[in-house]
Amino acid sequence: MQYNNILVTIATVNFDKLVNFYIQLLEQKPKNLIPDVYAEFQISGFSLGIFQPKKNHESEFAANIKSPLSLCLEVSNLENAIAHLQYLGYPPPGEIATASHGREIYAYDPDGNRLILHQSH
Repeated sequence: MQYNNILVTIATVNFDKLVNFYIQLLEQKPKNLIPDVYAEFQISGFSLGIFQPKKNHESEFAANIKSPLSLCLEVSNLENAIAHLQYLGYPPPGEIATASHGREIYAYDPDGNRLILHQSH
C-alpha cells in the first residue's frame, strides 16, 4: 500500500482558542479554514488539522483525559521556543532534558495535548 500524505488531527470543543494558539505558536495562519469546524496548518510537508467534533460526538472529546499523542516540534533554538511559549502564556512546566537525540522540554497546548520542543545536537 502506498500513502501520499499523513495528517495528524486534534479534536477540540474549544476550537477558536486552540486554533488561535497554533496560529501564534506556528506563526502562520491555517492553509485551510472552515470557521468553527476545521483548520489545517502545513509545516515542512507535515499537516496538522484541528476540528470541532459534531455535537453528537462532543462527549468523546470533552473529557479532560491526557492524550498519549505528543506533537514533537523540532526547533533550531530551544531557549527561543521556550520564550515564545511563555509569551503565549503556556510556559513549559518542567526543565530542559538531555536525550540521546538532543535537548528537549515538554509543554502543553490549551487543551492539554503534549508538545515536545526538541533541538538536535
